[in-house]
Amino acid sequence: MRDFLTFQTFITPSLLILMYYIGALLIPVVSWYLARWIKTSYFPEISKRIKEEMQTRTTPKQRFIVYIAFIICFLCMEIFWRMMFEFFIAYFDMHDALMKL
Repeated sequence: MRDFLTFQTFITPSLLILMYYIGALLIPVVSWYLARWIKTSYFPEISKRIKEEMQTRTTPKQRFIVYIAFIICFLCMEIFWRMMFEFFIAYFDMHDALMKL
């Protein structure tokens, strides 16, 4: 308890792991709902027109390529999110190792 009160032990690494999982699960879901809400609330006519144009002017192969590109971007975003938190946790691990010296 003394180490915690004198900031010799950090609670941040444990919180970082929790925040990573919350962000990895909630950020994509919340951003998808937010994008749909903005589209339907502020741009309903434009979004309908774009959807109709995409259906008539693109082939199924082109739409498949767009979906694959979206999945690749999503995976890159999740990998970047993970790397960012690994960096933060490594920073605190370095601090703990230096404090043991």
